[in-house]
Amino acid sequence: MTNIDIKPPFIKLDQFLKFANVIYSGGEAKTVIQGGLVSVNGEICTQRGKKLYDGYVVSFEGEEFKVCISE
Repeated sequence: MTNIDIKPPFIKLDQFLKFANVIYSGGEAKTVIQGGLVSVNGEICTQRGKKLYDGYVVSFEGEEFKVCISE
C-alpha cells in the first residue's frame, strides 16, 4: 500500500488519482471511475467528486493507495 499525503481536509477522487500519478488526465479519471474500475474502502465508486478523507483506501488496477493528511 502506498501512502499519499494531501493537505486537509479532503481531496476529490478524480483529483486524487491524478495527484497520486495513477492516471494522467481528468478525462482518463472520468472514464476509469465511471467504468467501475476504482474502489474506495473496498467498494466500487462511480462518483468522480467523492470526497476522500484521512485513512481512506483507494484501489485501482491491483494497487492500493491510502489517503494521509499532512499538516
